[in-house]
Amino acid sequence: MLNRIVCAAALLTIAAAAPSAAQDAVAQFYRGKQMEIIVGSSAGGGYDTYARLLSRHMGKHIPGNPGFVVQNMPGAGGNKAAGFVYGVAPQDGTVIGAVFPGAILEPLLGDKSKVQHDPSKLGYLGSANEDDYLCIARASSPIKSYKDVLSHQAIVGASGEGGTTRDLPVLEKNVIGAQFKVIAGYPGTREMFLAVDNGELDGLCGLGWSAIMAQRPQAVRDHSITLLAQESIKGLAEVTAMGVPLTTSFAKNAEDKQLLELVYSQAVFGRPYIVGPGVPKERLAALQAAFVAALKDPELRAEAAKAKLDLDYVDGPDCQALVAKLFATPAGTIERAKQALVYKP
Repeated sequence: MLNRIVCAAALLTIAAAAPSAAQDAVAQFYRGKQMEIIVGSSAGGGYDTYARLLSRHMGKHIPGNPGFVVQNMPGAGGNKAAGFVYGVAPQDGTVIGAVFPGAILEPLLGDKSKVQHDPSKLGYLGSANEDDYLCIARASSPIKSYKDVLSHQAIVGASGEGGTTRDLPVLEKNVIGAQFKVIAGYPGTREMFLAVDNGELDGLCGLGWSAIMAQRPQAVRDHSITLLAQESIKGLAEVTAMGVPLTTSFAKNAEDKQLLELVYSQAVFGRPYIVGPGVPKERLAALQAAFVAALKDPELRAEAAKAKLDLDYVDGPDCQALVAKLFATPAGTIERAKQALVYKP
């Protein structure tokens, strides 16, 4: 009997020591390291702003307290950065991607030959916020409401395939009948806003509310931009209170509404942070925990409040589960969604 008690105590000691040993190994690996966050857009935009905020605080929540640098890799609607993290960057947990949600959906709904990554195999640290996407127009544009784009052409700027600024107006053009002319190739929202200011564009779609409030809060207050519609499933209460409709309310039937909502579901991971498929699971777990801890950090939240950045984050396991669910969507629905994302000028 005594031997059994001794053995049981020994097993409990070993089990308790295992997580501690794993934590020590993670700390030993990261100590003295420099982490990179690869941002899939140009400097100065919303995704870049969030990534730089996170880079200033996340290191203290990772065992070993590594340093951080941010690199910008715009191109292909975030797919260039996602492909780099997936297949080029070291698979050791020192490189994190801050990509567009379209980079997660593009291989599912777009042309797989154009992407170099498989989102179902990536590791997800989480999303910095659940975003609400909007269509906006400059006040001097002839477009005054979303109803106007159903009968009048509106020129909107975009990044590239896989980016919400490109995919959402194309989706609405094909499903709702919105008369969008999409000009792609802008490296980030900063450049798109400048084109709107200069009169080159009537407006933008697929633009996150958090990005609008981070970059152009005064334009919302003084009505120098018009909020045309919310491109989301539920919408934000504060935006709905302004009288801004959902684009789904313009769907012709229940099937079209369901199709819109499938693509809009990416808003749940509005700002996803990813690592490559080869990152050891104990380091992925440490990064997932550090991601949440950083976004709860009072110092980070104080900075975010000053910059008017929303931090309604989604954790890594929840992001992973949503991606798995999306990739299990029936083939017929996926095929119709694919066709709805083909731009036909």
